[in-house]
Amino acid sequence: MQQVPVSLWTLVAGIVVTAISIWIGQNHTLLPEQASQQAPLVDGFFNVMFTIAIALFLVVEGTIVIFLVKFRRRQGDDTDGLPVEGNLPLEIFWTAIPTVIVVCLGIYSVDVFNRMGGFEPAGHPHSVAHVNHMSGTALAATLNDTSEATTAPRIGIGASPKTEGKPADLVVDVKGIQYAWIFNYPESGITSGELHVPVGADVQLNLSADDVIHSFWVPNFRLKQDALPGIPTELRFVATKPGAYPVVCAELCGGYHGSMRTQVIVHTPEEYQTWLTENQVAQKQNLHQVVAVNPVELSTSEFLAPHIHDMGISAATLKSVVKSH
Repeated sequence: MQQVPVSLWTLVAGIVVTAISIWIGQNHTLLPEQASQQAPLVDGFFNVMFTIAIALFLVVEGTIVIFLVKFRRRQGDDTDGLPVEGNLPLEIFWTAIPTVIVVCLGIYSVDVFNRMGGFEPAGHPHSVAHVNHMSGTALAATLNDTSEATTAPRIGIGASPKTEGKPADLVVDVKGIQYAWIFNYPESGITSGELHVPVGADVQLNLSADDVIHSFWVPNFRLKQDALPGIPTELRFVATKPGAYPVVCAELCGGYHGSMRTQVIVHTPEEYQTWLTENQVAQKQNLHQVVAVNPVELSTSEFLAPHIHDMGISAATLKSVVKSH
């Protein structure tokens, strides 16, 4: 019986390893649901690295298993093994292949980083999004330092090449403190413990920290950016799926670091506008200006019906009053 050439076995093994690696690399469930425009870019890069890792694992571990079986010690064989000192072509091969892989992954990662907007902040001066409410010399010092602040390079993930130079649809100031995130909406004056954004909107987060370094991480968005005391950072993204997604501090910031969690809630445009309106009313400082907001599409009588007992009137009286108006 003719022996199968080693080259043929190598070809078959290569095809099998490639097929298994690609299938596992594209069908794993290691990452949470994608919920931003940046997520597919990161996942694509991760899948390529994971595919390569699976292939290397199968080749290395498979070779070890084959050698364990083929070159195992036979019963009665007490001789020494073959004195192998080296194999120059093999050493060049296993050095060149990882080098090519690392260089290609490096180029790919730079492209992903650029398409996510990683190069935009570093190439443009930092624009001051808002001025804190201060008084006296503190405010004067802030105004005097404006020229210096505007020339400081921005750090973080900014606009993508497609949106470079365009202002964001929504700007939110995010402050990290031990142990919470505070979200301030400068245009509407709303302050919240959760991040609320409309789906499909280009959102810019201006990150800062009062005490120590924190790290703003949304796993479903595949985005993470440090919040640094005294150094403004930026994170810009577009959410693609409505829902509630966890926000985690990914930098050890103290004894209660593990509890520094909140969530980003992605609304439909209509739901976001409702949230905005309700919170603008609820957070008005002048309570005399507060008005009732009907949260659902109810008629006036339907909306007031549950409260007729407290008002001391009957349903018939309420109905007649509504009709008269």
